[in-house]
Amino acid sequence: MAGEAGSGALRELILVVAVALAGLLLAMAAAFAPWHATSAGNAPAGLVELHSPGDPSFGPVVAKVG
Repeated sequence: MAGEAGSGALRELILVVAVALAGLLLAMAAAFAPWHATSAGNAPAGLVELHSPGDPSFGPVVAKVG
């Protein structure tokens, strides 16, 4: 069956790979590019610090009554 595939199938496969690579490049540019400007220029890219809802350092401290 693979021997029966014409140049149209190869062209389609090359197009799919090219679009996938372009999407990967755009995703990498969005992930590693600096997002917000500071007075000194663009800020360096970095990881976002995440907190879980059960983390005591997350939000205001609320006393439980009852």
